[in-house]
Formats: sequence, structure tokens, C-alpha cells
Amino acid sequence: MTTAVHGAGQFAPLLASLARHQRLAIAVSGGVDSMALAHFAWRHLGTRVTMYHASGPAVPAAAGARVSGHAARHGWPLVLIDAGEQGDERYRANPVERCYYCKTNLYARIAAATADQLASGTNLDDLADFRPGLRAAAEHAVVHPYVEAGMDKASVYRLAASLGLDDLERLPAQPCLASRVETGIAIAPADLAFIDAVESRLTARLGAETVLRCRVTAAGVVIELAPPHDTTAAALAGALGAELCRGEQRRFAGVRRYVRGAAFLRPIAND
Repeated sequence: MTTAVHGAGQFAPLLASLARHQRLAIAVSGGVDSMALAHFAWRHLGTRVTMYHASGPAVPAAAGARVSGHAARHGWPLVLIDAGEQGDERYRANPVERCYYCKTNLYARIAAATADQLASGTNLDDLADFRPGLRAAAEHAVVHPYVEAGMDKASVYRLAASLGLDDLERLPAQPCLASRVETGIAIAPADLAFIDAVESRLTARLGAETVLRCRVTAAGVVIELAPPHDTTAAALAGALGAELCRGEQRRFAGVRRYVRGAAFLRPIAND
């Protein structure tokens, strides 16, 4: 097949980053980064690209449905895999480097299924954050086309808009459900299912663009809401959180302001 090198416009550097590979295996989580990358690559590289999506307890049901829905509507080749992280006791222990073990399992499973070059939706902004998964990516020679093209999160949203992906350009960041479990609390499928249920119910009431998290912490279950939200939204979240916690005999610790990475507890080094 001949690579389509026209029509990339302002995203020509991204196309150049993708087109230098004979074939690509793109890890698609269901978030805007990897979804927009999949759409762009499919539009320009066609059958040289295959998408891989890992299903499992840590993947929000909405994310899995989004990936499958887009693949069906747009004709992507999609391979569903079990990353197998739940079988890794290092991951289940939920240490500081949990993401490293998760991504190690993911990339190893994809690499076992294909000889194609692995690619991720990592963008420039991710490099400034603590991302143990990037070490796993390096160990598996995963390429990051957005980084190579100099694209940050804002650029990714512009890409989604340029592709006409209305549902993606308004989609807030949606990391895996395990990121809601406080460091040191073991990752359990029942907790992940509970988190997904709470967030799904709240999203249905407050809107898909609402940034919210259901956290499992040592103090109990906490719901976080990002501005702008009013007292009505906070009251609704509190009532629903309390109700769902009672139903599963969990302690509800209230509603607070959203703080990115609040469940991540990093040990303080002794000077």
C-alpha cells in the first residue's frame, strides 16, 4: 500500500514519525491520546496499522466500549488482549512503581502477538510527570509519535478536533481504574468494579465532560470533583457515594476537590 503523505497539514511531523515504520501496533487505551493517534494513523497509513486494546478489571467499561465502537464504525483492525497484570503479584501489591509492572505486562503481551513496531499515545506533557510506565516502554522499544512530533496534550485535543472526533475532543483524561487506589492498598477486582460503577453513575448524572474520581483510600472511599462544580453537584456526589458505599459496606469519607494523582503516595526520602 502507498502511504498517504498528503492532507496532514499542521500534523505533518506526526505523520512523518508514523510513516517511517513499515508497520505499527498501537496500544489503544480508550483515552483521547491513543484514540486520536489510532484515527490519524489509520487515516494515513491504513492497513500498515493494527490497534491493540487490553481488556481487564482496571479498564473502565466505557473505555472498552469506546474503543470497540470506534473500531467498528471506522473499520480499524482491532485486537483485544488480556494484559495479564492481575496475575502479577508485584502489580497487585500496588507499590509506587505499579504502572511499570502494568505496562511491562501489556507490552510483553502485544510483542508476543506481533512483530510490528509498538507505539503509544504518550505526549510531551507526560514526560514531566512521574510515569514508571515509560521505563517499561523503553525496555520494549516502544515509540512515542506525539513526543517525536513535539505534541503536548493541547495539541492532541486539536488533533482530535481536526479529525472530527467530537466525543474525543471533549473527553477528560481517563487513566486506568487502578490509579484510584491509594498506593499500598492491594489492587482487587472488586474495588476496581466498585470504582467504575460509582464513576459511571456520577458521569451519567453530571455529564461526560466532568472531571471526577472515586478514590479508595486508607480513610475510606472519597469522591473528587474538579472545578467548575457547584454545591448541587457536590451534594449529588456525596449522596450517591454514601448510598453506594452503604450497599457494599464500605466507609464513605466524603467529597473533596479533585487533585491529580491524589491516590499516589510516594515515600519521603530521609536527608
